[in-house]
Amino acid sequence: MLEQDRLLRGFALLLCISLGSLLSGIAVSEIPLGSKLSVGESNSWVSSNDDFAIGFYNFPDQPKQFSVGIRFNSKSVPVDKQTVVWVAGGDVTVGNNSYFQLQENGELVLFDALQGEEVWTSKTSQLSVALAVLRDDGNLVLLNENRDVIWQSFDSPTDTLLPGQRLSTFRTLRAASQNYVSSLYSLYMNVSGQLQLRWESTIIYWSAGRPSHSNLSAVLTSDGSLQLVAPNLERFWSVFGEDHNDTVRFRFLRLDVDGNLRLYSWMEVSQTWRSVWQAVENQCNVFATCDQQGICAFNASGSHVCTCPFHHAVQSNSKCLVSSQHDCKPGSIMVEHANMFLYGIYPVHDFISLTSLDKCKSMCLSDPSCTAVTFTNDGSAKCRMMKTQYVSGYSDPSLSATSFVKRCSDPLAADPIFPLKSPPQAHKEPYNICIPCLVGAASGTIFVFIVIQLGMGFYLYKRKNNYRRLASLAHSRPGSKCLIMLSFTEIKELTGNFSDQIGPKMFKGALPDKQPVAVKELEGTIEARKFRAAVSKVGSIYHKGLAKLEGYCCEFDHRYLVYEYAENGSLEKYIENPTLAERLTWRKRMDISLNVGRAIFYLHTECREFLCHGNLKCENVVLDENFEAKVKEFGLGMLYGEASSRRASAQKDVEDFGKMVLTLVSGFKEVKDVLDWAYKEWMEGHPENIVDKRLKNEVDAEELECALRITFWCLQADERVKPSMGEVVKVLEGTLPADPPPPPFSCLISAREVEDTSESGSEV
Repeated sequence: MLEQDRLLRGFALLLCISLGSLLSGIAVSEIPLGSKLSVGESNSWVSSNDDFAIGFYNFPDQPKQFSVGIRFNSKSVPVDKQTVVWVAGGDVTVGNNSYFQLQENGELVLFDALQGEEVWTSKTSQLSVALAVLRDDGNLVLLNENRDVIWQSFDSPTDTLLPGQRLSTFRTLRAASQNYVSSLYSLYMNVSGQLQLRWESTIIYWSAGRPSHSNLSAVLTSDGSLQLVAPNLERFWSVFGEDHNDTVRFRFLRLDVDGNLRLYSWMEVSQTWRSVWQAVENQCNVFATCDQQGICAFNASGSHVCTCPFHHAVQSNSKCLVSSQHDCKPGSIMVEHANMFLYGIYPVHDFISLTSLDKCKSMCLSDPSCTAVTFTNDGSAKCRMMKTQYVSGYSDPSLSATSFVKRCSDPLAADPIFPLKSPPQAHKEPYNICIPCLVGAASGTIFVFIVIQLGMGFYLYKRKNNYRRLASLAHSRPGSKCLIMLSFTEIKELTGNFSDQIGPKMFKGALPDKQPVAVKELEGTIEARKFRAAVSKVGSIYHKGLAKLEGYCCEFDHRYLVYEYAENGSLEKYIENPTLAERLTWRKRMDISLNVGRAIFYLHTECREFLCHGNLKCENVVLDENFEAKVKEFGLGMLYGEASSRRASAQKDVEDFGKMVLTLVSGFKEVKDVLDWAYKEWMEGHPENIVDKRLKNEVDAEELECALRITFWCLQADERVKPSMGEVVKVLEGTLPADPPPPPFSCLISAREVEDTSESGSEV
């Protein structure tokens, strides 16, 4: 409970709400069209009971970045405890002079003055909205003339549920961002009636309800219970807080930044928010609760702490990674850690087999790519093998698991150097010495020697400093959220003077610790200020489906980007090469489509700011050593001054994604030449004719139908009917059905026909 209070205090201190918004809030029950909130005026809209208000707020670490949110506003709650319960656009932030407005057309709009564009809207301009109301329960609603609800904030929650608010099927709560990086924790209501806590949408570490009911919703009741209910209010599952049925004025359910779901109640006496229930009792059971900070354990006071057992000395706030096994010349040893369970987090796909403890240990020792293993001796005899430096887990004296971490054995001592015996001196005859000659020769030799030594010393000094700098950067690189800034000289050293070209203006390089990188050359005319701003934004983004930007060079007219290296190269070469194409099985092609879709969806909706790719194609999708797809060169449109609207940019990515999926299905690189043919084959009931002939008889008919339908939807000429990337991902995951699509280019064809007709008429 002390840990919970600490988290609450930390969140309250982080949130900085200006006093102006408290003083200038206007208590109105109705918000007319045209009403505006602005950063400069610090005004707000307040519910009729004064319990809730909506306005701009910011954080201490982002003094010039603002968000619009609904917060508690009651005078019984101190200012620093007035928690935000909903944020417009999730993690969207705007700069000074920005505003939030209910426009005359009935659309809520968040306008960012710095970008000069709308960064979030309610998409209600065509729904006959007449007014808005911030209700007494904290729900912001848009109403028509008949007082029907057209839109409500309760339908698009961020990280919090209020009493009476429902989390329906396919809806998600996402934990707040930290350090400019979107959270990987989410609460999801699936189609089978289960409430799930997930990490990166693939790892489920807590669930409620049985997977046997559909169309259920999670709802928080005013008396302090969380329930799963059907549309007829029949209850299928419930859990109660410690103060269930007590008289409590304010409650809320929040997915906290540590990945745990908690129910909070306002304590009038102590003037604090108190956690009265949490989904995961043991915080160490929350997946990746320590992320890259080590292994979760409990200290003497009962609080969970993150420790690093892999290093001899660990600095605070440093990353805790298992050591790399590259060039481990002395050999490797397995270090045992009793009562410890480990798992890989980047990636999370550990190899699990049934075997003995000794066999489990020897399997890792003999596999060069293995970094650690965990053997569970609770009767299951499972051996979990990890092949990544990013390892997390938990430790407890009662845990029936033993882990082994591979590390290099101590190197051998250097061979001693024995003094050589002097050779016997030969008998020399006496001879005359020219003293002036000797002095002159010695002086000249000494002068030349000094000049050479100074030159070599200066060269070696600069080279050594460069090497030390690169080495220190390389050792701090894994898991680091900071970008490495490199000089052009260092870029040349990394790439061996650009000797290994792996693509158009793309070169392979290696850091001094032998970690490979890919170096991309860009146009030297890109403005330095714009370049640094763009790479700073892109470099702060991490997702397993995105190639990590490790560093950059911006020196004089040199512009380079340094990415993590993908062992198997671009997807394009596997499509074009008949031999390599055989490695792209049907299963692998569908996995690539889904992983790329998730990565683009992450850029569009789950980053702090919207980001588009702008040039998605097979060339910009690379495959790592595990054949997992990673998207590279995302966000580079910012470097070239591309000023498309957010909607247009998102639709461009959706269209490019559709082309890529059709390429994976058909094997044709230029899909514009086969699109009409592919749609005709599908319409006539012959989708198998579209499939790449290099694939064996392994195609799943249902997956093929799903892939073709969503592809044709992505390639629609009418932008109004194109799906969002979120909808695309759900269709590929199988959680959302796709209707039969109309002809993709029907609008364009009709437009061409009209144009051709008009042209022929003019000739006549």
